[in-house]
Amino acid sequence: MRLNHLNLTVTDVQETRRFLETYFGMEGRGGNDNIAFLTDEGGMVLTLTSMKLGGVTEVRYPPSFHIGFAQASAESVDAIHGRLKADGYDVPAPSRQHGSWTFYFTAPGGFTVEVLS
Repeated sequence: MRLNHLNLTVTDVQETRRFLETYFGMEGRGGNDNIAFLTDEGGMVLTLTSMKLGGVTEVRYPPSFHIGFAQASAESVDAIHGRLKADGYDVPAPSRQHGSWTFYFTAPGGFTVEVLS
C-alpha cells in the first residue's frame, strides 16, 4: 500500500502551485484557480483546494502540521534555503533538529513546510 494523495486547503491555489513546482520539483497536472493537482517523482498526488470552496475564511492548520521534503544531503537543504532566501522568502537558517539538518517555514498558501536531510 502507498499514499495516493493528500489535499491541502490553501489561500491562493495558483501561487502555491507555482511555488511547489519552482522549489520542490512538483509537476502540475491541471486545475484552475480553485483546485490544482500536482505530482511528485513517486507518483503521489498533492491536491490544492481554494479555501473559498467551502466558505472557509482563513486557512488554519494545527501548529505541528507540516509537509516535508526530504533531501539527499545537508548541502541540498542549504541550496534550497539559499534559493528561498535570495528570492525574498522569510526562512530561518537550517539547524540540527530531531537528527536531521532541517528548517521549517510558512509557504505561500498558509501551511508549514519542512526541508530536511
